[in-house]
Amino acid sequence: MAKYEIQNQIRRLRFDHQEMTQQELANRTGVSRQTIVAIENGKYSPTLELAFAIARIFNVTLDQVFTSVEKEK
Repeated sequence: MAKYEIQNQIRRLRFDHQEMTQQELANRTGVSRQTIVAIENGKYSPTLELAFAIARIFNVTLDQVFTSVEKEK
């Protein structure tokens, strides 16, 4: 079975939205800034609820925030 990793566009979206800080996004989603940092850095995959919340905040679809790409073998 192929291995996949989740990549995201959160950093770009934050800067496209008046340079929103990680703390501001964390406050709006109800998680810690450290959680946002971990998601941005690909160290943590968000729950579906959090992923949808992030997409709603930026007024984009889920696949405009998160993509799944196959890892190289």
